Amino acid sequence: MSESRRAGAGPRRDLAARREPDALDRRLINALQGDFPLTETPFADVATALGLDESEVIARLQALLDDRVLTRFGPMFQIERMGGAFCLAAMAVAEGDWERVVEAVNACPEVAHNYRREHALNMWFVLATETPAGIAAVAQRIEAATGLAVHLFPKEREYFVEMKLEA
Repeated sequence: MSESRRAGAGPRRDLAARREPDALDRRLINALQGDFPLTETPFADVATALGLDESEVIARLQALLDDRVLTRFGPMFQIERMGGAFCLAAMAVAEGDWERVVEAVNACPEVAHNYRREHALNMWFVLATETPAGIAAVAQRIEAATGLAVHLFPKEREYFVEMKLEA
């Protein structure tokens, strides 16, 4: 059985939703995925399309974020076009050392998507940095903090996959 669960806990990494979205929340989530209006009043435009008012859209979106129904709302950027870099990374972590290493890795603001896997390399995460040289620097900081090797798997090719999830 393949294991794919979020590594770590704590307020910065706690991803459990505090409530189920209601029908209107679901309509809003679906409306906010892709084709977000690039206008002076995007939330008013979304509100009009949903038969709501702008303040209700903003308040509901904030409540979805506060309640962890959504963990993020914002644009997706191609960081490389802005001079930055992404890199998939992995580590082999002994079970008895797992919590210490999770804390050390997750303490780095450049770390995202930290997952535990059933594999010799059982901790996988993504590094996102402002410059390509930043990837090696963060990996070295993690190695120094944990005493473990960080294996880097840089992107060889990019694919566009537009993913929209039905709420």
